[in-house]
Amino acid sequence: QVQLVESGGGFVQAGGSLRLSCAASGRTFGSVAIGWFRQAPGKEREFVAVISPSGGSIYYAESVEGRFTISRDNAKNMLYLQMNSLRPEDTAVYYCTADSLIIDVASGRGNYWGQGTQVTVSS
Repeated sequence: QVQLVESGGGFVQAGGSLRLSCAASGRTFGSVAIGWFRQAPGKEREFVAVISPSGGSIYYAESVEGRFTISRDNAKNMLYLQMNSLRPEDTAVYYCTADSLIIDVASGRGNYWGQGTQVTVSS
Protein backbone atom coordinates (compact mmCIF):
# COMPACT_ATOMS: atom_id res chain seq x y z
CA GLN A 1 0.00 0.00 0.00
CA VAL A 2 1.05 3.55 -0.77
CA GLN A 3 -0.68 6.60 0.66
CA LEU A 4 -0.34 9.82 -1.32
CA VAL A 5 -1.14 13.35 -0.19
CA GLU A 6 -0.84 16.31 -2.57
CA SER A 7 -0.29 19.92 -1.57
CA GLY A 8 0.80 23.21 -3.08
CA GLY A 9 -2.15 24.04 -5.27
CA GLY A 10 -3.62 27.51 -5.37
CA PHE A 11 -4.61 30.49 -7.42
CA VAL A 12 -2.11 32.14 -9.76
CA GLN A 13 -2.16 34.53 -12.69
CA ALA A 14 -1.21 33.42 -16.18
CA GLY A 15 2.56 33.33 -16.58
CA GLY A 16 3.08 32.57 -12.92
CA SER A 17 4.51 29.50 -11.19
CA LEU A 18 3.46 26.94 -8.63
CA ARG A 19 5.19 23.96 -7.08
CA LEU A 20 3.09 20.93 -6.23
CA SER A 21 4.22 18.33 -3.72
CA CYS A 22 3.10 14.78 -3.10
CA ALA A 23 4.02 13.10 0.18
CA ALA A 24 4.12 9.32 0.08
CA SER A 25 3.98 6.80 2.90
CA GLY A 26 3.67 3.05 3.20
CA ARG A 27 5.49 0.92 0.69
CA THR A 28 9.13 1.70 -0.06
CA PHE A 29 8.92 4.88 -2.08
CA GLY A 30 12.03 4.17 -4.08
CA SER A 31 10.46 1.05 -5.58
CA VAL A 32 7.50 2.75 -7.29
CA ALA A 33 7.06 4.84 -10.38
CA ILE A 34 5.08 7.97 -9.64
CA GLY A 35 3.49 10.71 -11.65
CA TRP A 36 0.93 13.47 -12.05
CA PHE A 37 -2.45 13.54 -13.73
CA ARG A 38 -4.94 16.39 -13.90
CA GLN A 39 -8.66 16.77 -14.46
CA ALA A 40 -10.33 19.96 -15.58
CA PRO A 41 -14.07 20.56 -15.08
CA GLY A 42 -16.09 18.58 -17.59
CA LYS A 43 -13.03 16.83 -18.98
CA GLU A 44 -11.43 13.44 -18.56
CA ARG A 45 -8.41 12.96 -16.36
CA GLU A 46 -5.23 13.41 -18.41
CA PHE A 47 -1.58 12.47 -18.04
CA VAL A 48 0.86 15.22 -17.09
CA ALA A 49 4.21 13.64 -16.20
CA VAL A 50 5.78 10.49 -14.79
CA ILE A 51 9.13 9.55 -13.26
CA SER A 52 10.69 6.12 -12.79
CA PRO A 53 11.66 4.75 -9.36
CA SER A 54 15.29 5.84 -9.72
CA GLY A 55 14.41 9.08 -11.45
CA GLY A 56 16.34 8.05 -14.51
CA SER A 57 13.34 8.05 -16.84
CA ILE A 58 10.96 10.98 -17.15
CA TYR A 59 8.10 11.59 -19.57
CA TYR A 60 5.85 14.60 -20.08
CA ALA A 61 2.63 15.33 -21.87
CA GLU A 62 3.26 17.46 -24.92
CA SER A 63 1.07 20.22 -23.47
CA VAL A 64 3.41 20.75 -20.51
CA GLU A 65 6.81 19.87 -22.01
CA GLY A 66 9.29 22.67 -21.39
CA ARG A 67 7.10 24.37 -18.77
CA PHE A 68 6.69 21.70 -16.07
CA THR A 69 9.42 19.73 -14.31
CA ILE A 70 8.80 16.54 -12.36
CA SER A 71 11.26 15.42 -9.71
CA ARG A 72 11.43 13.12 -6.71
CA ASP A 73 13.39 12.87 -3.48
CA ASN A 74 13.48 9.22 -2.43
CA ALA A 75 15.15 10.06 0.88
CA LYS A 76 12.18 12.25 1.82
CA ASN A 77 9.45 10.17 0.12
CA MET A 78 8.43 13.21 -1.90
CA LEU A 79 7.34 13.92 -5.45
CA TYR A 80 7.31 17.42 -6.93
CA LEU A 81 5.92 19.21 -9.96
CA GLN A 82 7.40 22.61 -10.72
CA MET A 83 4.97 24.44 -12.98
CA ASN A 84 6.17 27.56 -14.79
CA SER A 85 4.59 29.78 -17.43
CA LEU A 86 1.15 28.67 -16.30
CA ARG A 87 -1.79 29.11 -18.64
CA PRO A 88 -5.53 29.24 -17.96
CA GLU A 89 -5.85 25.84 -19.64
CA ASP A 90 -3.66 24.38 -16.88
CA THR A 91 -6.53 24.93 -14.45
CA ALA A 92 -7.46 21.54 -13.01
CA VAL A 93 -7.34 19.29 -10.01
CA TYR A 94 -3.89 17.70 -9.98
CA TYR A 95 -3.45 14.16 -8.69
CA CYS A 96 -0.36 12.12 -7.94
CA THR A 97 -0.45 8.43 -8.70
CA ALA A 98 1.96 5.56 -8.14
CA ASP A 99 2.53 1.89 -8.87
CA SER A 100 5.31 -0.57 -9.62
CA LEU A 101 5.47 -0.11 -13.39
CA ILE A 102 5.96 3.25 -15.09
CA ILE A 103 3.72 2.17 -17.98
CA ASP A 104 0.83 1.57 -15.57
CA VAL A 105 1.31 4.95 -13.91
CA ALA A 106 1.60 6.81 -17.21
CA SER A 107 -1.53 5.17 -18.61
CA GLY A 108 -3.60 5.98 -15.56
CA ARG A 109 -3.80 2.39 -14.38
CA GLY A 110 -1.82 2.98 -11.19
CA ASN A 111 -3.34 1.47 -8.08
CA TYR A 112 -2.53 4.38 -5.78
CA TRP A 113 -3.96 7.89 -6.04
CA GLY A 114 -3.99 10.97 -3.88
CA GLN A 115 -7.04 13.11 -3.20
CA GLY A 116 -5.94 15.92 -5.51
CA THR A 117 -5.03 19.59 -5.19
CA GLN A 118 -6.73 22.42 -7.08
CA VAL A 119 -4.74 24.67 -9.40
CA THR A 120 -6.49 27.71 -10.81
CA VAL A 121 -4.82 29.97 -13.38
CA SER A 122 -6.49 33.26 -14.21
CA SER A 123 -6.08 35.07 -17.52
